[in-house]
Amino acid sequence: MFTAPRHVLIPAASVASALGLYLVPALHAQDNTGPTPAELQQPSATCDFSCVPGAVWWGTEGRMSLEQLAAYIAPVYWFSPDEPLLNRAEGAEIRLPEALPFETAPDAPVVYYQFDEIVIEEGTQVSAYIEDTVDKGASVIDLERVGAMRLSYFAYFTDEVGVGAHQHDVEETEFKIVALRSTGDYLRELPCDELYYVIVVTRVSAKAHGIRWFWNVIDVDEETKFPMFLLVEEGKHGLATDKNSDGYYTPGYDVSRHINDAWGVRDIIRTGALFTGGYQNWMTKVRRPEHRVFPPLPEDSPLRAELERRGDYDEPYVEYQLRPFPPADMAGDDRGLYRFMASKEVEGWPDIHEASELQHFVDWIGEGAVEKSLSIALYTDGQRAGVSWVFPFFIVKNFEDPLTGGFIVWRMYLKDRLKDFGWMLLYTPSASRWIDTYVAAGVEWDIEVIDGTRSKEADFVFETGIKFRANISTSPLRFLTFFTDFWGLRIGIKNKGFFDIERFTYVFEIGAGSW
Repeated sequence: MFTAPRHVLIPAASVASALGLYLVPALHAQDNTGPTPAELQQPSATCDFSCVPGAVWWGTEGRMSLEQLAAYIAPVYWFSPDEPLLNRAEGAEIRLPEALPFETAPDAPVVYYQFDEIVIEEGTQVSAYIEDTVDKGASVIDLERVGAMRLSYFAYFTDEVGVGAHQHDVEETEFKIVALRSTGDYLRELPCDELYYVIVVTRVSAKAHGIRWFWNVIDVDEETKFPMFLLVEEGKHGLATDKNSDGYYTPGYDVSRHINDAWGVRDIIRTGALFTGGYQNWMTKVRRPEHRVFPPLPEDSPLRAELERRGDYDEPYVEYQLRPFPPADMAGDDRGLYRFMASKEVEGWPDIHEASELQHFVDWIGEGAVEKSLSIALYTDGQRAGVSWVFPFFIVKNFEDPLTGGFIVWRMYLKDRLKDFGWMLLYTPSASRWIDTYVAAGVEWDIEVIDGTRSKEADFVFETGIKFRANISTSPLRFLTFFTDFWGLRIGIKNKGFFDIERFTYVFEIGAGSW
């Protein structure tokens, strides 16, 4: 049996940039040692790229419609057995997700797709993407010229139940994709005598409840199975990635980013209770095979063949229809539906960007969710009032503890008419739980003026306590989310001095931000 080279088998997230580099014009010359056109004329039965992490399609056809590509990558939706909108339906009887209310509803579930962004070679926009102005799905991309893509799928539900229930619900999952060639540096060692194009998924982000901290994000590695199975939260319909398609959500395995903040799938939230701030495994009900909804995988899809081999199609099942995501304006006078659609729509999609330089392409592949990470609050320690602010450890990038999943950030404060200054390192297990602990330590400089004499004293300070956060994105105060989705209250106890403790005091803060 052929064993793929190590650089093919290592996690796709860590080599995502390398997987696509050959598409940058400056690196095309590296392919000169590959097979010549004459050598590529004879087909080969050995061209199998199933060992490449995240590979969802490979073939010799260099052009493909958006509808075709979306079908090859589309996920499986897996519902709770007690999902209210199922109405006890199973297998072929399921009609979820639903068609948008202004569209014709078929006798099948419906899922929508949108190509948010396509990164192409510099100067090739005309040939790399050919738009069909009548049928968006019939638009064609040239895999010879396309380097990377962001593809989103949307599941629509007429309503939801539980905390913050509302009419209309549009849940999104984003796939980051690179397009490779078998003659490129990172696939050349695989046995293939013919030019093949390979579509590879590097990251999947199930955007649970629309808040970035809550997203369930998986960086694809050799253990990730496709098609990606998405666990649908009961009643609320938040989506969670299921890396190995086993129907269970496992933090740290099914998500690989912001593990303590990732929402998971909380079926119990439909009852109206929040329970604890963090995810617990008892929150998710056991999924059953009869509640899966499959994508319309083409007959030549290697993923379809794998599902057949595993026996996933042995029982009666249903496939959803794929449709292009329509413009938000089609919601008409329904302002609630318009708001949900407009927040997810890329007008005139896709956005076309040129990979004009190597670093731009590397940054695109490796970028993650950008959170609003600055916090600012009114501060008092019982005697003196002031202001405090918290920001990421690396100023523009957060430092996440790889062992605990928590965050280490900088915290500063000014008090006593802004004369006294404190600088601390603060650790907190998460950035989004509604109730959370924290611990902080640092230095406080106290300036005193007595009888015209100014003195400055520096002391070690230690503080610990709890913080309460509230997500205001769905509240009447949502206009404040331009700054952050969270506002909160911090209550702590602070002492001055290291071995010789001088004074204990309470600390109160109220303000905006995750920290």
